[in-house]
Amino acid sequence: MAISWTSIIFMAAYIPLVFPASWVLQKKGLRIAVSLGAFLLAVGSWIKVFSAEPNRFQIAFIGQTVVGISQMFTLGAPARLAAVWFPHHQVSTATAIGVFGNQIGIAIGFVLPPMIVREETMHDLHQVGTELGFLHTGTAFAATIIFALILLLFEASPPVPPSVAQKLMIIRDNRSTDNSFYVSLKHLIGNLDFDLLLISYGLNIGAFYAYSTLLNQLIVEKFPDGVQDAGRVGLTLIVGGIVGSLAWGVVLDKTQIYKGTTVIIYVLSTLGMAAFAYTLHEKMMTFVYITSAFLGFFMNGYLTVGYEFGAELTYPESEATSSGLLNASGELFGVIAVIVAEIILYSFSSLITNISLVLMLLFGLLLCLFIDGSKLQRLAASRQSNVHNLLI
Repeated sequence: MAISWTSIIFMAAYIPLVFPASWVLQKKGLRIAVSLGAFLLAVGSWIKVFSAEPNRFQIAFIGQTVVGISQMFTLGAPARLAAVWFPHHQVSTATAIGVFGNQIGIAIGFVLPPMIVREETMHDLHQVGTELGFLHTGTAFAATIIFALILLLFEASPPVPPSVAQKLMIIRDNRSTDNSFYVSLKHLIGNLDFDLLLISYGLNIGAFYAYSTLLNQLIVEKFPDGVQDAGRVGLTLIVGGIVGSLAWGVVLDKTQIYKGTTVIIYVLSTLGMAAFAYTLHEKMMTFVYITSAFLGFFMNGYLTVGYEFGAELTYPESEATSSGLLNASGELFGVIAVIVAEIILYSFSSLITNISLVLMLLFGLLLCLFIDGSKLQRLAASRQSNVHNLLI
């Protein structure tokens, strides 16, 4: 349960502070927001260095909380960075590459820790502490180097806006007042289509968080000696997600079909979760790997699609605000889903747990169907500008 809570605090830390973090990203710009995130990541990582001893879980928990807070300034950055730096026909792909970077980090998290903190030394607490200390120190040094590189190399914006839609947003932001962020929030919350996307996105990401957090317990229930398999299945899930996030970003840029893409992803995510539930229940390990890759491809692909669909539905509001709210929804539903799914797992079985996640996705799919996919306001602004240029 303690391990689950380190995951839960990572999600829960985001929820109450999403609004000030989104304000920083929108009002102070990418450079300051990303620098703050990198700084807090380095601080949290160094705190965790001092937790690699018995009876120091509280220190690890504090460090994990600081790291969780750091993500507020970076988790929503890909959509904002893509809009600020790239023309409209490349925005979705650029967002996908930003999400890709996040998934690469998660994949490394599946691979490196088991290599450094070895299973054969688990009985020796002193050796485990030494190996954990090495892992945390390496992470802290890496985070510090990244922070330094951001300070030296990261620029807030290009000299010239990459699109007319972005130029119009800059003009609007320059005319805005101090309370414009709260006006923007009001507009977003009052947008019914965005509200439907907000909840459906949260349900999808929440189900994914529950699945990935409890993956080890789900597999070990059916395969008592399957700890290593659980790690490899998790890696397969993330690799599928890396491919999916890039693929769906390219699809969006090529087709500009946001609702249709969202519905397809949701349908196949739901079918994939049902297939995983069946193959795990029947102890078909090969197919567990296959269904996990399938799930990662579609569920993680929704990260990119959700950001871009939200930006289209809410333009000319800032992508920082819409992506921040989407992330908060994902974290909120993630906390609830992990806690409830863990209770179901230990009270009933892995099959009932997985069925509950399938039902969660079905409800999210139903909400998606009611979104009006024709209100693509950012795309409309770009098309109008293209027509104007042709006439001139």
